[in-house]
Amino acid sequence: MRQIALLAAPLVALSMRGIPAFAQGTHMRSDTSGHDSAFAAMQARGKMVMGVDQSTSTHHFVDLPNGGRITLVRDSADAAGAARIQQHLRDIAAAFSAGDFSSPMLVHMKDVPGTRIMAEKKALIHYSTRALDRGGDLTIRSSDPDAVRAIHEFLAFQRAEHHVPPT
Repeated sequence: MRQIALLAAPLVALSMRGIPAFAQGTHMRSDTSGHDSAFAAMQARGKMVMGVDQSTSTHHFVDLPNGGRITLVRDSADAAGAARIQQHLRDIAAAFSAGDFSSPMLVHMKDVPGTRIMAEKKALIHYSTRALDRGGDLTIRSSDPDAVRAIHEFLAFQRAEHHVPPT
């Protein structure tokens, strides 16, 4: 718990400086995830940077032939939470378009696979968001094969870290 408190202050300070948070989180609600302290710490950091409780939201990280899609929705009706998710995804699209992948690193506290190439090829990758009833989604597209591979690496990492089965 002390580690979470020590990490929270820098995350709050960074988010106040406008560093957008990256949508993290589909996780299977399995019995083991509640006992995994690293997973719990990551979920807490995700809540700090996103503003919504990771355990009451569902993520999907889907590979597409030309990139992928991240969907984040609240598990129940929550207009304020849905609005926060939609803003978060717009912030992420803007940051990623600029080659800024600092928010996934803040949540995971390590380099995130795929982001180096995605930053290098930022001009070849396009991001779009769409509002959904209880959240939203972020679509990531490219016609560059190396960029698509990097997007798939990024999404595979997210699925693994958040205990999400492949879709």
